[in-house]
Amino acid sequence: MRPSFDEMHATSTTVRDHYRTYDRWLGRQERDVMRARREEAELIFRRVGITFAVYGDKDAGEGTERLIPFDLIPRIIPAHEWREMEKGLRQRVTALNRFIHDIYHGQEILKAGIVPEEQITRNAQFRPQMMGVDVPGGVYSQIAGIDIVRAANPDGSGSYYVLEDNLRVPSGVSYMLENRKMTMRLFPDLFSEHRIAPVAHYPDLLLDTLRSVSPGGVNEPTVVVLTPGMYNSAYFEHAFLAQQMGVELVEGQDLFVKDDFVFMRTTRGPRRVDVIYRRVDDDFLDPEVFRPDSRLGCAGLLRAYKAGNVTLANAVGTGIADDKSIYPYVPKMVEFYLGEKPILNNVPTYLCRDSKDLQYVLDHLGELVVKEVHGAGGYGMLVGPAATKAEIAEFRTQLLANPSNYIAQPTLSLSTCPTFVEAGIAPRHIDLRPFVLSGKTVQMVPGGLTRVALKEGSLVVNSSQGGGTKDTWVLED
Repeated sequence: MRPSFDEMHATSTTVRDHYRTYDRWLGRQERDVMRARREEAELIFRRVGITFAVYGDKDAGEGTERLIPFDLIPRIIPAHEWREMEKGLRQRVTALNRFIHDIYHGQEILKAGIVPEEQITRNAQFRPQMMGVDVPGGVYSQIAGIDIVRAANPDGSGSYYVLEDNLRVPSGVSYMLENRKMTMRLFPDLFSEHRIAPVAHYPDLLLDTLRSVSPGGVNEPTVVVLTPGMYNSAYFEHAFLAQQMGVELVEGQDLFVKDDFVFMRTTRGPRRVDVIYRRVDDDFLDPEVFRPDSRLGCAGLLRAYKAGNVTLANAVGTGIADDKSIYPYVPKMVEFYLGEKPILNNVPTYLCRDSKDLQYVLDHLGELVVKEVHGAGGYGMLVGPAATKAEIAEFRTQLLANPSNYIAQPTLSLSTCPTFVEAGIAPRHIDLRPFVLSGKTVQMVPGGLTRVALKEGSLVVNSSQGGGTKDTWVLED
């Protein structure tokens, strides 16, 4: 595995151009002052309630509320890199939305033999109830979180790769916004020394996007955020976004369907709902159609949706495009639907359902990262180079029992960024999740959520696995 690309340092003695001003500032900071700032940030985050629920944690107990560690040192992206990444994100999300529409309509990409039909029809995320259903503007994933990593090239440069597409209910944008507020509070002088593109307008962009996909004929749409409730791991974010957009936060029990329209119970009587930003998975949305035991959704919701009387963001069935077994086909989707070469590359991927790929993976388990196709949060995966012989043997058994449930990728050495840890400032591996909004237009705020693996040498950045977050700066020209 090649040495990691360091975001700040070109060599052990030189700093990249876009980090020079920050590096001079950092050199003037005393460690005790930085440590005090970190403690201040933790205190404020706890007071505000910016936590993340971790389920099934052996050490901390079930459903434990944890603070997501915030690192003081920002990840900085120069303007020219962001412009290229933004173009690639627009292209990719546009193609993915075209793909979802195609799958639930003409299925031209299946007829062309580009994506195998069984990859769709046997996929747990495929919703036959959506066949032939038209959605406003043909947009299925209004909010997408695209995970991007950077790996080192042989010449020492770094290249960006898409690691994962999150098109169902991507989370983390509230931490992006709160991280920026915290950095501005702790280090206001930094913002006079740098021209940093703003992110605070994200809730306004989100609300504009949601309103733009409201049912036809609705001039002043009522938008709500649907949450599974306060025990959900991302409940803070649900409440935060509703508050920032100035819309109601509702649970399934607050809604009802009458004459194929959705209404919200209020103290002034029923009020029609036009757009639901739902943070509830498909399976729990409508007990009439999906899980009959669900108490998180609203009976009749799909009827109202198929009648065109309410918009669900993101659409039912969107998960067919962010399944990890579909990921390897996204570059071909870009070419098929847009007639363009992909700007952002995929990580090379082995489909374990393929006998040749499976044999290669079994022969190289100690070198690869193997993931469940439906897995999330860093669970259900094997990081070969960091695994014990016993863990590899156990995973081999699972892989042989159900090979179609797994994909494998080379172990990329994710880029590193200086991070303030107990021992001082040290490199830690990071990724980036920009949030792409699709309505009448495709737009995003500059940057996204940078996640950092706080354990030395770890490549797992997920919050549920002990990762932290950083403020992400995109410099303006």
